[in-house]
Amino acid sequence: MSQARKKLGAAGEDFALRFLLAQGYEILEKNYRAKCGEVDIVAREAGVIVFIEVKTRQEDGWDAFEAVHPQKQQKLYRTAEHFLLAHFGSVDMDGRFDVLAVYIGPDGSFRGDLIKNAFYK
Repeated sequence: MSQARKKLGAAGEDFALRFLLAQGYEILEKNYRAKCGEVDIVAREAGVIVFIEVKTRQEDGWDAFEAVHPQKQQKLYRTAEHFLLAHFGSVDMDGRFDVLAVYIGPDGSFRGDLIKNAFYK
């Protein structure tokens, strides 16, 4: 991954954290990694554990959901199960998967589009 792409992703994730906090999410962990994969943000909203994939782009016109293809979803499922077992000792909990599309405009402004319950296990 190029330095410019890493920088873009980091800026998007920083915006995502502020955006989610403003929406009432409690951030539990950022960039949770396990052997099976990574989840960008783990949060809690209204008592539900939420696993959030952040997709950042410099322009509009793309579908963030399409970027989270079935193979990526499988990795997110496995990583979410790992997180739940490691932190709560069980996978039998209320949880969901959200996708947050972060758009960076030509003027450097940020905009977020949150898709709750973007996919199911």
